[in-house]
Amino acid sequence: MSHDAEVSVGVVVVAFNSEDVIRDCIQSLLSSSHRNLRIVVVDNASTDGTMKVLHDLEAGPSGVAVLDAEERLKRVTREAPDCPDVTVLRSAVNLGYAGGVNLGLDFLMAQDCDLYWVLNPDCRVFPETASAFVAKAGDVPGFGLMGGRVIYVSPENRIQTDGGRVNPRSGMCSNIHLFADAESTPHPKDEDLQYIPGACIVASRRYLQTVGKMEDDYFLYYEEVDWAFRRGELSLVHADKARVLHHAGTAIGSPVVGKEQGSSFSNYFNYRNRIRFVRRFFPQNLAYAYLYSAAKVVKLALQGHFVEADGAARGLLGLRPPKSVRSRLTPEAYRLATR
Repeated sequence: MSHDAEVSVGVVVVAFNSEDVIRDCIQSLLSSSHRNLRIVVVDNASTDGTMKVLHDLEAGPSGVAVLDAEERLKRVTREAPDCPDVTVLRSAVNLGYAGGVNLGLDFLMAQDCDLYWVLNPDCRVFPETASAFVAKAGDVPGFGLMGGRVIYVSPENRIQTDGGRVNPRSGMCSNIHLFADAESTPHPKDEDLQYIPGACIVASRRYLQTVGKMEDDYFLYYEEVDWAFRRGELSLVHADKARVLHHAGTAIGSPVVGKEQGSSFSNYFNYRNRIRFVRRFFPQNLAYAYLYSAAKVVKLALQGHFVEADGAARGLLGLRPPKSVRSRLTPEAYRLATR
């Protein structure tokens, strides 16, 4: 790979009803010490004020360019060559997480970036984070996917993830060093990683050329796990000096500290896609995965989380989604989500 300053990093941020966090995310990226960034925000048909925030950035000094999705392959440049490009692609339909990521990757791959960084909109990066990824990529030129240390905004200084592992029998995913102290906990070894959690993933150009983009039929959850399990001989690596702050669960009701059961919306896709993932990669364990997940559903119900249990059960059994899913998606998005 070329000299660090010359390495182009394409950043994809998929936003959905992210008006409360998207400005901080973009501004933190614009403050990166590595200046050769090309930032693409894919707005997944938000219904809140996300686009207003992005249009405000467009009108301000940040130099954001807002495009409709059909213009996505039009290259946008800035007058100041030492500042990151920022492009907003407005999708008319909620494409799901992987669909939004792939839309952004299409745009960036046409620009032939060296690295491709997928970042959640409720993340804030440190000025040195992009530089740390670039440096690690230079040290391990044959890598496939890379992650860093993702730290909760609250509680402060607690790790959300240093990478992910999967139980092949149940399909359950776990975060390495979850809730551990971010200052004193040693970083994981590369061989400890089985996937890179979706809040912050860096893919090499070779990975996209060899493995391809994310599978978009998951719609939400497990797409990054699937992506990593298709890697073949390409390696997963951890950049020790790359740190990201993450709010977690701001738009879709994912499990967070103090609310581990997740929303009905979140549970539907999580349980459905857990089975989908096991069927694709560990079909011999499918019966066990069903029984394990069924026990989790029963536990939710016994704890009094009946709505959340209903979403999980419907996802597990492949039934029609609960009202909490149908009410949050347009008919077009609903068709995509229930493939």
